[in-house]
Amino acid sequence: MEKELQAGTSVSAILKEGLIAPLDEVGRRFSRGDMFLPEMLAAAQAMKAGVEVIRPLLTGAETKPAGVVVIGTVKDDLHDIGKDLVAMMLEGAGFQVINLGINVDHSRFVEGAMANKADIVALSALLTTTMPAMKTTVAKLKEAGVKGRIIVGGAPVNQSFADEIGADGYSDDAPGAVVLARKLLGIHASESHGEVH
Repeated sequence: MEKELQAGTSVSAILKEGLIAPLDEVGRRFSRGDMFLPEMLAAAQAMKAGVEVIRPLLTGAETKPAGVVVIGTVKDDLHDIGKDLVAMMLEGAGFQVINLGINVDHSRFVEGAMANKADIVALSALLTTTMPAMKTTVAKLKEAGVKGRIIVGGAPVNQSFADEIGADGYSDDAPGAVVLARKLLGIHASESHGEVH
């Protein structure tokens, strides 16, 4: 990456062609079953390391984030591997990600979404016992007038549950969450150098 910067390659080109496009390909392969979780996690970590190298240069007007995502695991749920993978994949896809962590109360989701003018609020739950907290959080976000779209995911969650609690979308894996976020914000493949599938 340093060689590309020294050669005069634009930060935008490095981000889109050197980081986002390869991670999109990893996501496609994972969705097809050609790659597995350890490989996807390694790719997301490599992408995160790459983003850290160019982050100081991203503050210029040249690269604007695809959107702002506030993400967290709902109250009483302490699981974070899936949520962190989604956060890394979203960050790798050019989104600014604010990770609230685990065991996040609905009021913290509301505060985080409002303070950061979130385009998307992403809720994770890995236990069936914490699904009611997800429902409460969606209701409180809407009650507070949060403008961002709400997406949900996690092992016990499915599309019908997402519909039932009023979420704007659901994904069963990290690459799907990136595709969903882009779709909800009207970002097309050409804008992110990825392929919406």
